[in-house]
Parts: sequence; structure tokens; C-alpha cells
Amino acid sequence: MNGFEKRTLEKRQQIIDATFTLINQKQGIQSLKIEDIAREANVGKTTIFKYFGNKETLIHETFAVFIDQIRQQAHAEMEKNLPFEETLIALSQNKMRAINQISKQFYLDMMVYMTEKNENGLSILMEKYTKESIDMLLDLFHRGRKEGKVDLKYSDEFLILYFQSLVEGMSHPTIYERMLPYSEEWTEILLAGMAPK
Repeated sequence: MNGFEKRTLEKRQQIIDATFTLINQKQGIQSLKIEDIAREANVGKTTIFKYFGNKETLIHETFAVFIDQIRQQAHAEMEKNLPFEETLIALSQNKMRAINQISKQFYLDMMVYMTEKNENGLSILMEKYTKESIDMLLDLFHRGRKEGKVDLKYSDEFLILYFQSLVEGMSHPTIYERMLPYSEEWTEILLAGMAPK
């Protein structure tokens, strides 16, 4: 990578970081203005348009980077090849940390954006993230079966549905803030529910 490409990547990241900060601090993406982003990133408005074209693309990139960071952290935990319980706890803690670093409004905007906006490919990104998450969970459940931590009577499909229903329930806006202090208990119940009797 030459100096120009490096500066371009750094400038793009600077703008994305500023956008993340503003979305996370303000009352959502509706009040987000290019002028505010330019000021926060210490760049001109033309620089933002040069790199992203428009505000929608910049918002898309900001959410995509956030999701990709969560994905990369999950892969890093899986690659450690720790025992099943330690890996599940680490994955749960990573997810809770990610949720904890964003405001409720950021989370709500991201969920709405991912389900309603597909012209920029964000729903494709979410589909990819979901598929990778399912594949990762299946690998983890298979590891848990080998270690005797997951009851063999539970099918892969059931375990995925079980886990997704708990995570989706926990991620609901009315629940996730109240659930944060109970991440350890949540993981214990999850483990107990899959364990052989």
C-alpha cells in the first residue's frame, strides 16, 4: 500500500469514526447532518462526498464497520480453540460489550436500517453476518457435544433456534439495557439448558 492509499484509508476511517460518534451521541440518524460530521472528523464536506458520495452511503458504511468488528471479534474467540463453555462465555461477553458501547438509539437505528434499507447492500451484509454466526454456533455446539457439555438429544436446528430466540429476546430494546448486568447469569442458564441431564 502506497502513501496515498494509506492516507485515503485513514481519512475514510476518520470520517466513519466521527459518524459513529455522532450517531451514538445524538438522537439518531434523523438529526445527523453532514456539517456535523465534517466538523467532528475535521474535514471539509467535499471530502465526505468524495469518499462516500452521500449521507446514506456513509451511514451504511458506519453500521457495516460496526457489524464487521463484532464479526471479527467472534472469529478471534473461535480461533482460540478454548473449551466450549469458555468460548460461549467469551462470545456472549463480546456481544454484550458491543451492545454496551452503543446507545439505545444507535442500536434501534441500526436494526431499522438493516431491515428496511437494502438498496445499498446492508441487508446482504446482515445476511452474511447471520449465516457466519449460525455456522460459528454450529461449530461451537459440535465442540460442546464432543466435550460432553451439550446433550446429544438436541438437534442442530433446535440449538440454533434456542440460541437465536434467547439472543433476539435479549436484544429487544425494552430488555437489553436491563439485561446487561445479568450477562453471567444469562450464560449460565444458556449452558444449563443445553447440558446433558
